[in-house]
Amino acid sequence: MNTLAQQSGLGSPHVGRGRLATASMVGTSLEWYDFTIYNTLAALVFNHLFFPSVDPLAGTILAFSTYAVGYISRPLGGVIFGNLGDRIGRRAVLMLTLVLMGITTALMGFLPTYAAIGIYSPILLVALRFVQGIALGGEWAGAVLLSIEHGDQDKRGLSASWTQVGPSFGTLLGTGLIALITLAVSPDDFLAWGWRLPFIASMLLVVFGLWVRRGVDETPQFEQLSHAHATAKVPVVEVLTQHWRRLLIAGGSRIGSDVLYALLVVFTLTYVTTVLHLSRTTALTAVLVGTACNALSVPFFGALSDRFGRRPVYLAGAFAALVWAFVFFVLVDSAQPWQIVLAVVVGLVIHAVMYGPQAAFVTEQFPTRVRYAGSSLAYTLAGILGGGFAPLIIVSLYKHYNSSLAVSVYVAVAVIVTGISLIVARETARRPLEN
Repeated sequence: MNTLAQQSGLGSPHVGRGRLATASMVGTSLEWYDFTIYNTLAALVFNHLFFPSVDPLAGTILAFSTYAVGYISRPLGGVIFGNLGDRIGRRAVLMLTLVLMGITTALMGFLPTYAAIGIYSPILLVALRFVQGIALGGEWAGAVLLSIEHGDQDKRGLSASWTQVGPSFGTLLGTGLIALITLAVSPDDFLAWGWRLPFIASMLLVVFGLWVRRGVDETPQFEQLSHAHATAKVPVVEVLTQHWRRLLIAGGSRIGSDVLYALLVVFTLTYVTTVLHLSRTTALTAVLVGTACNALSVPFFGALSDRFGRRPVYLAGAFAALVWAFVFFVLVDSAQPWQIVLAVVVGLVIHAVMYGPQAAFVTEQFPTRVRYAGSSLAYTLAGILGGGFAPLIIVSLYKHYNSSLAVSVYVAVAVIVTGISLIVARETARRPLEN
């Protein structure tokens, strides 16, 4: 445990560093496990189960529209849990969001399909996605704050990056489980009941996460503010009135990486199976290998940003993503499995260059008294423009223009927005956290 502690860059006198790294990662792992299984099933079977009366590509668009609902409700969660996190503490809010995420995801596994109850089936799906999005709106910021406010202040990039490993781990876990189920059952059985298993299995992550987080103390920086009675009365209002410029910069910095991730992890599944008519296994293999490489790369680039600064590392990733937005389809359109895997792997390593420094960069923009609220709002509002609507926009652009060029241009524009945000931002890597 002590060896892992020293390597992780995390720690406080009261919390084991390995446990702290795990506690900061488990929520985002569950979040992206949930989103991965939804995205994958939306691309593969939801158009048949919940939207059976339309053509396959249009059904996929409707399924991704339901996916976007989970992002639309996120800012509401950011407001609710952001205020609570800056008023009552990071730890209590993180326990609540974890439970809420797990329950809504598990319930999706018990939903009746359109064939059973008609229009009420997609309505229930949308309702669960909405509630799940509220919980997710408060998870990410709290998980990052748990790590950087407990951790070594000279290694905030590395400390915060453990939260960023969660999405890759969750994506890997979700994709791997779906791949395992598809191999174990027939296509008819998968469509009949196999798709439900990944949703129900999410409760195992919830139980593990609650056990880990119970052993983590409140962060020292929040406790100091609380004891001094210096917490903000209405944190969200303070962010919007006094820190709006930082909010725009922090939010803008996320858009490019979110859209790139949607292209590589979500649209790849649809494009390879629906457009290129290749096997589901090819698409899932590319995503599995790519996300594994992403998970290994994120802490490296987080640590690199401690040495060279957040902005230089982040900008290098944005420039590489701008180029890869066009190279990606050249490789994928070859229809050669190894080139498809290469396209996704390199793309997700480029994503890691941006994603490694991102958590520290976003949270460092705000003082401690409103850091939870500010980071939550930046994360959730940018998530709508980036991750939430990106799969829908990408599929719609391809359907309208029947060309991947429109998709590449869209990804490039999103990355440029991130680049501009980074250029006008201040460097935060070597500055102490504001109170």
